[in-house]
Amino acid sequence: MEWPLLADLEPEDVRQVLAIARRRVCGKGEVVFHRDDPADSLHLIVRGRFGARVAAPRGDSVLLEVLGPGEAFGELALLLPGASRSATVAALEDGETRSVFRDDFALLQRTHPGVKDVLLRLLAEQLRRASDRIVEAHYVDADTRVRRRLLELAETYEHGVVPLTQEDLAAMAGTSRATVNRVVREERARGTIGHARGRISVLDPEGLRARCRYDDSSSRSAPSSR
Repeated sequence: MEWPLLADLEPEDVRQVLAIARRRVCGKGEVVFHRDDPADSLHLIVRGRFGARVAAPRGDSVLLEVLGPGEAFGELALLLPGASRSATVAALEDGETRSVFRDDFALLQRTHPGVKDVLLRLLAEQLRRASDRIVEAHYVDADTRVRRRLLELAETYEHGVVPLTQEDLAAMAGTSRATVNRVVREERARGTIGHARGRISVLDPEGLRARCRYDDSSSRSAPSSR
């Protein structure tokens, strides 16, 4: 398993980071941590998908993001000592992570200073992702945001089959379920996606991409911060 977060580190530094990581196996629906829990560890995903959720003003839970193998979550634990979790993360299916705890990482830095580059990459990626989302929220229409999320999710799930509801997709795109329903109907008529209850299959990603002004430079190439 490879993680973009560790891609540019020296091989020995990568070995050292993975050596202090602790294996955690999660069953479907298991909560890895809750919002406001103490942030004490970074999780590198080995298998399975994990969803990050927050409570909406009206009290229900909304899905922010889905992360899969090769990605990571909980990075702020290494960046900000004493921080709290900003979202609840749970396993969407059976999964496994490698947990790097902040205290272990701090000790490792003393003997392998090169691993501090992990923190620099985390900070740079956090700022990039935040900037991209701010620009998107202000200048990209809702239909395009829905299509972008579908493309991202299709890359996360095998064969482009996304087992999420339209409500979840609406939350991730920052729009209404009615908008998602309309976009899904339009794209299904064009043959770019298939739709069944509780799942959407992306059949023609290039056709979908052509209608969403998708910029490859803004696609998810490294873990997002939380």
